Amino acid sequence: MTRYRVAVHVVPRRGLLDPQGKAVADALHTLGFAGVASVHVGRHLVLEIDAHSESDAREQTSNMCGRLLANPVTEDFEIASVSAV
Repeated sequence: MTRYRVAVHVVPRRGLLDPQGKAVADALHTLGFAGVASVHVGRHLVLEIDAHSESDAREQTSNMCGRLLANPVTEDFEIASVSAV
């Protein structure tokens, strides 16, 4: 079995209100960053998982996100990277 480091991004679903992202965008505009169209505030998780293969680590992570790490009603997740440690 190999240990894998898996990076996951969890963000609010498109089209849903993101009050924290709106507040950050407004603050950036106030600071003179007028080119910022929108901001989405989410979470970045890094997991270390023991798995038989990279695909097994991805599958385990996807199951974790679907059951606990991301709210399936309001959030989307993306497995950004998987690498052996």
